[in-house]
Amino acid sequence: MTEKLFYQDSHLSEFEAVVTACYEEGADSPKSEKQTYYEIELDRTAFFPEGGGQYADTGVLGNVCVLDVREEAGHIRHITDGPLEAGSSVKGRIDWDERFMKMQQHTGEHIVSGLVNARFGYNNVGFHLGREDCTMDFNGEITLAEMAEIELEANRAVWENLEVQTLYPSEEELSYMEYRSKIEIEGQVRIIVIPGYDRCACCAPHVARTGEIGLIKLTNMQRYKGGVRVTMLCGVRALADYALKQGQAKAVSAMLCAKENEIAEAVKHLREECISLQYKITEKEKKLIACKAAMIPVGEEAVCVFSEDIEGESMRLLMNLVLEAGHCLCAVFHQNSGKDPGTAAYRYVIGSKRQDMRLFAKEFNEAFEGRGGGKPEMIQGTVKGREEKIRAWIMEKVEDRR
Repeated sequence: MTEKLFYQDSHLSEFEAVVTACYEEGADSPKSEKQTYYEIELDRTAFFPEGGGQYADTGVLGNVCVLDVREEAGHIRHITDGPLEAGSSVKGRIDWDERFMKMQQHTGEHIVSGLVNARFGYNNVGFHLGREDCTMDFNGEITLAEMAEIELEANRAVWENLEVQTLYPSEEELSYMEYRSKIEIEGQVRIIVIPGYDRCACCAPHVARTGEIGLIKLTNMQRYKGGVRVTMLCGVRALADYALKQGQAKAVSAMLCAKENEIAEAVKHLREECISLQYKITEKEKKLIACKAAMIPVGEEAVCVFSEDIEGESMRLLMNLVLEAGHCLCAVFHQNSGKDPGTAAYRYVIGSKRQDMRLFAKEFNEAFEGRGGGKPEMIQGTVKGREEKIRAWIMEKVEDRR
């Protein structure tokens, strides 16, 4: 059995131990063709293995890097990039910045989950401490206003700088003790207590006092499996998030020539201007399309229009105007890609008031590697080919069906 130093002192970042075993990892290891990994066991360790929704510590043992840590039947196995000799003494050093960050997140989760449970009776049914943020899944719905109140109360717990207590109650004490727990626990139960806020069974390291958390920020909430999933950032992660958003706010502020605390109003004004300009452009586009349609000689023959300027809804508008002028068919093409005319890809809209275009679409797509379809009066899609061949094919088909 490995002595778990992280339970004796969660702030222990360096330690000395004896290597009790070292062997190459099994088939489930993250091996590659160029790298061999090893499993190292020690008589004692400060490295916390993956558990309780928290990923494992990393760091170094002697001259090898610890990439992952796992626990099996009380034995803690350090996954490393190199071997160490069994029986040798070794100095271990965990990545303290990463460990402290995780302790901030995990202790913050206790406070938030305890508050939610006390106020609403909801349980935290899923906790995941990821590489960028952590999420908590509660089995009941919470409003944004209520979550803002929870956030404020959670930070009050931080400001009180309360001692985070660890209890190892006997079976008798446990029988009448009220505490939260996600799973049934066999053997000794470890209870983390934040006075006035939470009492929960947990296996992970936590900060010594709540003031070490620094800040608790709930950044997102969404409905999830009948309840809500809340995303949280604490301490160094919350500070980094604030710095990122402040930098973005400054950049937007400079671009809009507006004060940082007024950029939302400035963006709203800019959006209104864009909508107004888009409306004006659309109206001018309609007039331009009407002029293009008027330039096409009146008649009953089919019309093919190839253009780099006409796209989107304007293609359909031009087609309709040409058909209203009496033409039997109108095909409008916009070149999507391809510098070589032989490989050019076109988006098309083709309509007719006299022919069923569905059969036309099938033959057209087969002839020019096309995809698309539609209704009896109009089809749309994409094809590849030369403009002159596409035009000639359409004209021939129209003549054949007259």
